[in-house]
Amino acid sequence: MKRPKLRDSYKLQTSEPYPINEIPEDLIVKIGGHFVYLLYVGRKDLTGSDWGDAFSSAVGGTHLDSPVGIADVVLGKMAWSMKTVKNTNPFRCRNIRLISGRCSPDYSYGITDPHKDIQETGRAVLGIWNERINIAQDNYNPVRTSILIRSNDLLSYCLFEEENHRYRTSDYVWEVNSNGNLIGKEIETGRVCFTWQPHGSQFTIHTIVPDNALKFKIKQPPLLTKDAILNSLNFDESWIEIIKEQNSF
Repeated sequence: MKRPKLRDSYKLQTSEPYPINEIPEDLIVKIGGHFVYLLYVGRKDLTGSDWGDAFSSAVGGTHLDSPVGIADVVLGKMAWSMKTVKNTNPFRCRNIRLISGRCSPDYSYGITDPHKDIQETGRAVLGIWNERINIAQDNYNPVRTSILIRSNDLLSYCLFEEENHRYRTSDYVWEVNSNGNLIGKEIETGRVCFTWQPHGSQFTIHTIVPDNALKFKIKQPPLLTKDAILNSLNFDESWIEIIKEQNSF
């Protein structure tokens, strides 16, 4: 659908390259090409930083590659948080866990004993997340999360996006699981939506993979051998200088 014509359209500062979760095929080809390149040079896995590099290059954005904050890739006034997880079968995967940073209720709210009042701790964890969203949206709008599920052999992928948003703390109730971690359940459905680990303060969001997630495969390229690299560089023995120390006496 085309963008509607409005009398105050001149106020719009963001031009989205495509509607959310409607990723163009030419973008997928560029992303897939980046992954083929990484496999060709011998990479055994893809990191979140690799995913940010691939996406930013394909969309023409800037990869901030910062361990702090929500915005990883930016394009004008728009930003994406880049997440990747591994799964044995990305095409059939229905639920994933996204590590979404560290939330310390002790540092942020002065809660020294997280198990004393787990409801208060849970609200604090979501409060920290919500504040990070506020900071991101102060600088960028819209803010999306781009999620890549990769197979163990790095040949199959599932990709989808969702809007980054605040969570209403009153919609969730918190419990302690058998590992001593806090889990946040949606009151209306009973679904587990969050996990928070007191040791390390790691916050994880449980995410449902949408039915319309985009799936694609790439071919395994031939590995680039050491000899092929040296030959392409016209390497010979003159590249190596052996330093022989002379005795001073």
